[in-house]
Amino acid sequence: MVAIQLRQLDVPPGQSLLLRDVSWAEFEAILAELGDRRRTRIAYDNGLLEIMAPLPEHEYFKETLGDAVKDIAEELDLEFESYGSTTWRREIQQAGLEPDNCFYFQNEALVRGRLTFDLDQDPPPDLAIEIDLTSKSLNRLPIYARLGVPEIWCYDGGVLAMYLLQGDRYNQAEQSRVFPTLDIRSLPQLIEAHRSLGRLALRRAVRTWVKESA
Repeated sequence: MVAIQLRQLDVPPGQSLLLRDVSWAEFEAILAELGDRRRTRIAYDNGLLEIMAPLPEHEYFKETLGDAVKDIAEELDLEFESYGSTTWRREIQQAGLEPDNCFYFQNEALVRGRLTFDLDQDPPPDLAIEIDLTSKSLNRLPIYARLGVPEIWCYDGGVLAMYLLQGDRYNQAEQSRVFPTLDIRSLPQLIEAHRSLGRLALRRAVRTWVKESA
């Protein structure tokens, strides 16, 4: 067997590496070796480990949708916590991943100001955002389901789909549980209409849209 150090692996932007037969202990060791300061994202599903490097386009929409969630929440006067691409994992479920962004709303008061989590005791994020699912090797929805995340927004190719957890699987939905009064699926069109005007103009447009829609 040839041993390869993780630092020798170079995953090009927009590509992913899939490792098989990775034990939970090995997954934890890989997380420790990769550290927090890295450009890659990981997902783990019953022995399969994906390491993915995002493209600039991916990061743009990750940040833009994350900003939109924050701006919407502030306009609606909703308390929230944002935890970005935190690594969420549950050994008993053999599941772990790093969303493109994630937020607490319904359970915000339970985690306010928290810096560490244990999903065997703490609630998972109420909302997670995933960008460009088609570029990822592992199907993330079953992983999210085993972690218990109630709502997922998936942005891909200018379309924003919402999935709500019902039992042990997700069903596509027309309305968000977090923002039930807004047509969240129209956000990509709003973003595209203001993208060339700069981030401040875009964020102002989102806030105006909320005031006119809510």
